[in-house]
Amino acid sequence: PSLSAGDTSVLAGLYGPAEAKLSKELPDRAALEVLLRPKVGLPGVLERSREQQLRQTCEAVVLGVLHPRTAVTLVLQVLSDAGSLLSCCLNAACMGLLDAGLPLSSLFCGVTCALGPDDAIALDPTARQEQEARAVLTFAIDSSERKVLMATTKGSCSVEEMQQCLVTAQRAADTIFQFYRDSLHRRYSKS
Repeated sequence: PSLSAGDTSVLAGLYGPAEAKLSKELPDRAALEVLLRPKVGLPGVLERSREQQLRQTCEAVVLGVLHPRTAVTLVLQVLSDAGSLLSCCLNAACMGLLDAGLPLSSLFCGVTCALGPDDAIALDPTARQEQEARAVLTFAIDSSERKVLMATTKGSCSVEEMQQCLVTAQRAADTIFQFYRDSLHRRYSKS
């Protein structure tokens, strides 16, 4: 599936569960690999870092014990980046896992907040808002208890500001989870 957030767009492809290479095989669960492909060029340090964040988030909800000794590969291709890329990748990853029918303990979503120079919180900031922001925070939030599965911060903010951003992100997560439900309903109610 392809997911767009504003002018940011990411395409997700999921392959597996398939036979794992002996070097990557895990005896008790599926080995999950996440590959993030930039719009142009080869993946760099930033993409590798984001791949790790995405993999850890996905591993927190994928019930890999149901597919031991297999490999699951999630490929995320950036089509356009106009801001809030990591949260768009998180949402595309969740939709990709859902679409592939992989067993999950819960859903998750990504929400990005930017703290502007005027202390205002902008949800789903554009690239320009991210550049002008004092801090940019991205959260991965699970659907069952609204727990934080992953958080990353660029810039500096106080603990109180981070808490405010988290509460704002948790509220926004409800809208994203409703979008997931509506998308699945539309997809599977067609006869």
